[in-house]
Amino acid sequence: MTSSTARPQTVLITGTSRGLGAELARIYTADGWRVIACQRGPVPPDARDRLALDVTDPASIDALGRALQGVAIDVLINNAAVRGDIGGLATLDTKGFLDVMRVNALAPLLVTRALLANLRAGERRVVANISSRAGSLAEGTLDDDDGDYAYRCSKAALNMATVKLAQDLNSDGISVVSLHPGWVQTDMGGSEAVVSVAESAAGLKAIIDKTVLTDSGSFRAYEGRRVSW
Repeated sequence: MTSSTARPQTVLITGTSRGLGAELARIYTADGWRVIACQRGPVPPDARDRLALDVTDPASIDALGRALQGVAIDVLINNAAVRGDIGGLATLDTKGFLDVMRVNALAPLLVTRALLANLRAGERRVVANISSRAGSLAEGTLDDDDGDYAYRCSKAALNMATVKLAQDLNSDGISVVSLHPGWVQTDMGGSEAVVSVAESAAGLKAIIDKTVLTDSGSFRAYEGRRVSW
């Protein structure tokens, strides 16, 4: 087989309709990867490798797995996320809290499970969970006192999911990492955010590109430093 007929490296990214997910899709495409871009809502019928995915719906996640049967995936980036209420304890709402947990903590587990055969067939075999320093018990509130109960709890749960997946998938040669994208200038990050989307995405890709099995179960920031759990 010659290099011209070799399978391109393939990445699947959730939450690609805007912000960080859209930029990750752009830079992976520019680097020659096949990008399977997943987004909530309608997808143009002629859009190549752009798939509809509602991460709040287990049936939609299962359908994604069926649609991609036999497709080798080298890297899975669980990026889709929501922030939810930021008012603190006084405005905590049961449904809102559970909605955030469903998207930010449960969905990455379900997506990873649905695509496990695809990852086993890949060469790179990396799962990157886009987490947040806000979910760190050690660092999450050092310089940030926003309410964000649901978001913080969901990202802390995602970090534990990363550690458990790293243990469970080690025998498959699959690396699983949590990544902190920084305070990014997106709709979620808000107008005061200090990290550009381009800078965050480039930093995250650089880390993912270098991730090997010995890195599995770690928590890193987009600029490369290790984040305390």
